[in-house]
Amino acid sequence: MLIVDDAVVVRRTLSDAIGSDPDLEVVGTASNGRIALAKFPALKPDVILLDIEMPEMDGLATVSELRKIDPGVPIIMFSALTERGAAATLEALSRGASDYVTKPSTADVTATQHTISNDVISRIRAFCHLPDLRSGSTRGEPRPTSSIPAVRPPKSQAPIQVVAIGVSTGGPNALADLLPSLPADLPVPVVIAQHMPPMFTSLLAKRLAAKSALPVRECVSGEPLSPGCVVVAPGDFHMVVCREGNAVCLRTHHEPKENFCRPSVDVLFRSVAAVYGARALGVVLTGMERDGFNGCEVLCGLGARIYVQDEASSVVWGMPGFVARAGLADKILPLGQIGAEIVRATMMQSSATQAAARTSSSS
Repeated sequence: MLIVDDAVVVRRTLSDAIGSDPDLEVVGTASNGRIALAKFPALKPDVILLDIEMPEMDGLATVSELRKIDPGVPIIMFSALTERGAAATLEALSRGASDYVTKPSTADVTATQHTISNDVISRIRAFCHLPDLRSGSTRGEPRPTSSIPAVRPPKSQAPIQVVAIGVSTGGPNALADLLPSLPADLPVPVVIAQHMPPMFTSLLAKRLAAKSALPVRECVSGEPLSPGCVVVAPGDFHMVVCREGNAVCLRTHHEPKENFCRPSVDVLFRSVAAVYGARALGVVLTGMERDGFNGCEVLCGLGARIYVQDEASSVVWGMPGFVARAGLADKILPLGQIGAEIVRATMMQSSATQAAARTSSSS
């Protein structure tokens, strides 16, 4: 582990906390990106924790230079929970950073320790393919569960009416690849739960909208859900689909976290299952841990279809791995093929339904 931060106290606090984990070792520290780049060849760290704002060479420039030297080493950004920090973090991810952790907004020692133990160390262990100490399970390997049916119901041929996407680590870049592959005339809505804090999701939606033919926006609680749009759950809020009269709406709430997450993929997927049943398509992309697994069980039990990203194209094969290894996925696909499969599943069925309606009306 190489820690890069211009604050001595931050480097010391991180070094002490990470070093207390018997499976982890801090091999070096640096006060800015230029020093980190000079140390990198000799240290050969398995993971880099990189601050964004530093003198001489900041985190953004350092990410770009590191990727020229080593395209694969995991880089975790350490960013401020501010709009400026969010924008810089998303830019760092687009330049090749693997993940990020937000710094506590105050000098609260307890908050800092919580961030390190629950966010920093868990991510480092994930990138080093070590078990998650919070859950006691190895990432990507589902525990036995009696709620998985021995024989799944046959999949319905009912037309898909919604696409629900769950994603975490590596998500911004995965979504930036996936959403532009969806056409402007997609006949169904797309709802997304991306693990992110406040401010980050709003900026993410704007960045994705600039790349996509479909409109992309952060959810406003109470808005109707209509075809041909992409809605992202707001940071630190769960997003759910609900039927109100003849309309389907989106609601947000601040109930407890699930799987250490808010927004949670499980919360979104269960609500989609309740409203759409077999007419839903669930998509699980790259991410740590197992959020979305429970929701996929519910969707599959109702006959809905599930697509997951494959291990080779995932930054971390935790979320999709849990679903795939439990036998809940209908298709396990490289990221570059998922958009085309979504289009095939939604638009071809839509065309078939329209053709059947024309035939019926002419007879």
